[in-house]
Amino acid sequence: MTNGAEKYLLTPAMKMAGLLERDNSLPGVFNRMGLQYGFGEATVEEVCKSQGIDPDTFLLICRVHVQEGYRPAKEALEEASIPDLLRYLRLSHTYYLQVGLSMVQEGLERMIEPCDARSQDILRRFFRDYKDELSRHFEYEEVHVFPYVQTGTSASFKVGEFEQAHESMEEKLEDLKSLLVKYLPQGCDPEATYQVVFLLYTLSADIRRHIVLEDALLAQRLAPRERTVLESLQEASAGDVLSAREQEILVCVAKGMLNKEIADALDLSIHTVITHRKNITRKTGIKTVAGLTVYALLNHLIDMNSVE
Repeated sequence: MTNGAEKYLLTPAMKMAGLLERDNSLPGVFNRMGLQYGFGEATVEEVCKSQGIDPDTFLLICRVHVQEGYRPAKEALEEASIPDLLRYLRLSHTYYLQVGLSMVQEGLERMIEPCDARSQDILRRFFRDYKDELSRHFEYEEVHVFPYVQTGTSASFKVGEFEQAHESMEEKLEDLKSLLVKYLPQGCDPEATYQVVFLLYTLSADIRRHIVLEDALLAQRLAPRERTVLESLQEASAGDVLSAREQEILVCVAKGMLNKEIADALDLSIHTVITHRKNITRKTGIKTVAGLTVYALLNHLIDMNSVE
């Protein structure tokens, strides 16, 4: 396995067989790009061109998987093949629903077999609801989002709806992981439990990278104001430090402003304000207005005269 900075040096001239050693998520990328094995000593560029795939687009996808926190630059996306990217995203949808979640479901059934009927029903229902929600979200992307990416226009696409669906999809998967890791009923099969937890963490990491690629691709097509909303939401979820926009909204909250008042004052949608407030709560661990006000005071975001 390649370590250090060399892991991220992906070029068209490198050997395709050697690329697989960079990260254990890349075989999935190869599969969804439709690459046929038996590369021999051929380079990435040679293999891609022989199989009708744009090499730069393929490497862009690989970088998203190999390098944690990597977001494709505007220039890289402008040079990428949009048809190849959309084909990869569609095949990823198929993989998640027909392979990834099917494997989780099979393991889940073995895991809960020794449990009582009530626990079995609860876990089955939660998993079924998540799979149904994921399926609906993927359908929405393929019907509304991907055509928008192709043409740059769509009367039926709204960036707020897209972000809300992404947020819900991630939250449900995180909840499913927490249920198994923190609150698993007694008596579950231990070997099957290990398999399900491993699969969920692997699937979760893959879906996060999938979302990074979709968001970056979509941002290229958005109008300036829509792009600002999307980028600020991505910034808000990037770490535990409050972004400039989050601090701005926190100050408004501490001053006693309601969501509608904040949205009007900052020229944002109410959904965007709510999303930022959720991120503020997650990052600070503080849920009440009173607590957030104290946080803002202690961090010198406001002074006592600003508090009603």
